[in-house]
Amino acid sequence: MSTATTPVRRPARRRLLLSLGALLIVLIGYSVYAIARPTVLHTELEIDASPDQVWKALTDRENYPAWNPFIVSSTGELKVGTTITNVLRDTNGKDTEFTPELLAVEPGRELRWIGKIGFGGVFDGEHAFRIEPLANGRSRLIQEETFRGVAVPFTTGMLRDTIEPQFHAMNQAIAERSR
Repeated sequence: MSTATTPVRRPARRRLLLSLGALLIVLIGYSVYAIARPTVLHTELEIDASPDQVWKALTDRENYPAWNPFIVSSTGELKVGTTITNVLRDTNGKDTEFTPELLAVEPGRELRWIGKIGFGGVFDGEHAFRIEPLANGRSRLIQEETFRGVAVPFTTGMLRDTIEPQFHAMNQAIAERSR
């Protein structure tokens, strides 16, 4: 007499594995989408001062607590590759400290850094101040931040409501300090 064993099917286990695989594909797709489609905050202001005067105001970090409504503290050497410590104040008066890495320090032209919350790809913000010369000794100050990461789509409204107005306020304060 021959006893052949029939394989036992495990439909529940197979459904679980398929569900987990589908969930993984959705998460990977979402992550790629969130990283590939950044949120950008962009402000600019024409200032009646030269690029060097604007730079001097922008880099007067020692006195930020007295005049800067957005970045209320900034310490560390302004040198590409170094890390500085900034304290930001949003429109609700909430302070947040972070330590971005400097990507560009070009006097009279550009100051740019990247800050990350968590490991890269969760919530990254590349912040730039660009100063462009205009006619008659004037300047255009551009303050911009590009946010990327899987957490960014959940914070876009908050960024526009509580951070972007602070860009405008800081730009205005720089303009007043540059004259």
